[in-house]
Amino acid sequence: MNTERSKSLFQTASKYIPGGVNSPVRAFKSVGGDPIFIKNAKGAYMFDEDGNKYIDYIASWGPMILGHAWEPVVKAIQDKVADSTSFGAPTEMEIDLARLICESIPNVERVRMVNSGTEATMSAIRLARGYTGKDKFIKFAGCYHGHGDAFLIQAGSGAVTLGHPSSPGVTVGTAKDTLLAEYNDLESVKKVVEANKGEIAALIIEPIPGNMGCILPEPGFIEGLRQICTEEGIVLIFDEVMSGFRMGFGGAQEALGVEADLVTYGKVIGAGMPVGAYAGKADIMEYVAPNGPVYQAGTLSGNPIAMVAGYTLLKHLKENPQIYTELAEKCEAIHVGLEKALKETNLPWTINRRGSMISLHFTNEPVRDFASSAKGANDYFKQFFHGMLKRGVYLPPSAYESWFLCNALTYEDIEKTLEAARETFAEMG
Repeated sequence: MNTERSKSLFQTASKYIPGGVNSPVRAFKSVGGDPIFIKNAKGAYMFDEDGNKYIDYIASWGPMILGHAWEPVVKAIQDKVADSTSFGAPTEMEIDLARLICESIPNVERVRMVNSGTEATMSAIRLARGYTGKDKFIKFAGCYHGHGDAFLIQAGSGAVTLGHPSSPGVTVGTAKDTLLAEYNDLESVKKVVEANKGEIAALIIEPIPGNMGCILPEPGFIEGLRQICTEEGIVLIFDEVMSGFRMGFGGAQEALGVEADLVTYGKVIGAGMPVGAYAGKADIMEYVAPNGPVYQAGTLSGNPIAMVAGYTLLKHLKENPQIYTELAEKCEAIHVGLEKALKETNLPWTINRRGSMISLHFTNEPVRDFASSAKGANDYFKQFFHGMLKRGVYLPPSAYESWFLCNALTYEDIEKTLEAARETFAEMG
């Protein structure tokens, strides 16, 4: 596979952009080699600057549920952009998207649009602190909530990929209010709560994590968190930047049957445009300015291009719930095919799957938390990633990331993916 133009572009980019990329996980640091520069994408396929075609299992890290350049979204954007790219003033489309979310999602009565998932989680924590009058919050090892200072304490995804569980620039004063617990371990949460009685404003969690691979909550874990938060007056925040509108239209709240107090979303509500939101119960959300004392603002919040793109996508998903069944069936086909192929090898492996998220871990141990996920971040994964890439399958370039399927993926694409996997496993020995 010729990637000379991508190599040249990366060399040029490195002269002007830190590390040659605008987000660390794109840099291929954990897998080695140079990143691939994408020129365009359509449906389930991406095409790089050298003309190579890839079956895409990133889906722009989740939001391209129906595939790239889905025609109704493209047309909606083209029509709306003629009116201007931004106003800095209210628009009717903001109401349409907010109404769709509030009328469809469990326990969501108000929603505030922002510009990214990071901004959404930062704002949700600030709101929880303002609402409760407390400073501390609990997060979980391996759960990634964006690059806000308070979140970069043993975070998953890119922070771990680069070998910095905490980042320089995060002050001791900021870090002291972040309390760390272990995913799928209620006892660790209870100990943290007991040690900080009456001081905890919020507990934030990826209910179905995608930033240490796809991790599944064990029976009773999420329900236990809900009970603890209710008893202790702690605001329960579900970070659904990845799981929102992907685990079903109601996201993880609906899939798990547990309601959060606040929920955060990312680019899926903009069909891949730079957008995010935080939402929840009216009594908490009304603490946000201008109605309440908790300040949060953004000139581009509710951008009309992002709003019309997101409304077009989400309305279609709501009206066509069979899409989620189709996605889950395709994900199951990949799971079954990988499992069958791996049984013919001597490789260590564990596969986790839920809905249209799946991850392959090169370890024989169950992967249920950050520590067990880390055992699969090894040379096997690097070989697997590059073996698949050279066969035209684009996977997340990190062992700490879930794969995301889109419904444009065909069963022929799946068989090509599995054939690439079989050939790669054979090379790996």
